[in-house]
Amino acid sequence: MQKERNLRERTMAFAVAVLRFCRTMPDDAEGRHVRGQLLRAGTGTAANYRAACRGKSRADFAAKLGTVIEEADESEFWLDLAVRANITDAGSARALRSEANELVAIFTQSQKTARSNGEH
Repeated sequence: MQKERNLRERTMAFAVAVLRFCRTMPDDAEGRHVRGQLLRAGTGTAANYRAACRGKSRADFAAKLGTVIEEADESEFWLDLAVRANITDAGSARALRSEANELVAIFTQSQKTARSNGEH
């Protein structure tokens, strides 16, 4: 239960950091597009983890973690694109990209564990 609370807080902190980061992006067509996609994926990571914790079964929990993994990975994609397209600089996005990658790794392992021994 403590691990679940810690991950809930960590994903919420990630969502808040994404919101704050998006405020710094330019207000042109490219910036708005990437910002919108990143906002959805970054906040979706936290919202979908919360939903996973309410899973009806081990299989449901593991399946919902798949969505969390996709959202965190998509967040990293949009951050990478923003850097490569010079919408933002690499230094500004570094911490968020690192956290997105860590979340993908954590939830991928959690999903494997949930599938193998049924615990969450």
